Amino acid sequence: MRLLLLFVLTTALWAQKTTIFLITDAEGVGGVCRQDQTDPKDQEMRALLTGEINAAVDGFLMGGADEVLVWDGHDGSQTLSTLTIHPKAKLVMGSLPASMMMERHFSAVAYVGQHSKANIRGGIMAHSYSSLGIQNMLMNGKAVGEIDVIAAMAGHFNTPTIMLSGDKAAADELHEIVPGAELAVVKEGFSRYGCVSLSAQAARDTIREAARRSVPKIKSIPPYKVSGPVTLQIEYTTRNSLPPDAGLRTGAEVLDDRTIRFKGKDILEAWQMYRVR
Repeated sequence: MRLLLLFVLTTALWAQKTTIFLITDAEGVGGVCRQDQTDPKDQEMRALLTGEINAAVDGFLMGGADEVLVWDGHDGSQTLSTLTIHPKAKLVMGSLPASMMMERHFSAVAYVGQHSKANIRGGIMAHSYSSLGIQNMLMNGKAVGEIDVIAAMAGHFNTPTIMLSGDKAAADELHEIVPGAELAVVKEGFSRYGCVSLSAQAARDTIREAARRSVPKIKSIPPYKVSGPVTLQIEYTTRNSLPPDAGLRTGAEVLDDRTIRFKGKDILEAWQMYRVR
């Protein structure tokens, strides 16, 4: 009986644990407005991104979170280091599975350094997953990028998206689908490679406060749900014609030389079809 009671208490405590899954990128970091700055080995960018992440972790902990997992989501997961990441955070490195680890049922998902989807005026280095390889990405006919896809995958597992830091275009993009999310706008673009940015310290302060405010809203922000079936359509760039056997992939429909579409019963299945080569 005592063992059973201990198990029940331990399970209850685990269920109450507030874990934030923080997904990072680089194009939305304050002070980063040129393509060359996004090289994972660029020391200034690494310092700027790490500073924003650590400010967010501070804010989440101040807001009541128990744990923050940070995924190094920029350019092959080569940007962050356990030497400089917040001492109370955990760093996830490498490519994520198709589920984006959302089956772990995090308390909430957030973004730092996020850019907007492709083809957005005023979006600093705006793109949808690959600036060189993908022209456009559509989900159920709607143009999307990382923001929509990640939020939809989190929502598939009933996890809300509560906060984003990045440029104004990215912030506006998240607010379209999650109006209650907290935002930290650290810069505003006036061209693809031109922006007005906060100082590093001001950006960190803004992010810390947005993260702190977001944690108490976990229960009040509904997960972003995309009803199935889900179609995912990818139009590649002109130098990325589809291979001759592209139509043999599971669930694939080739629309033209550069465009392929997948249809799944939900976002997870459609994304898995796209991810499997």
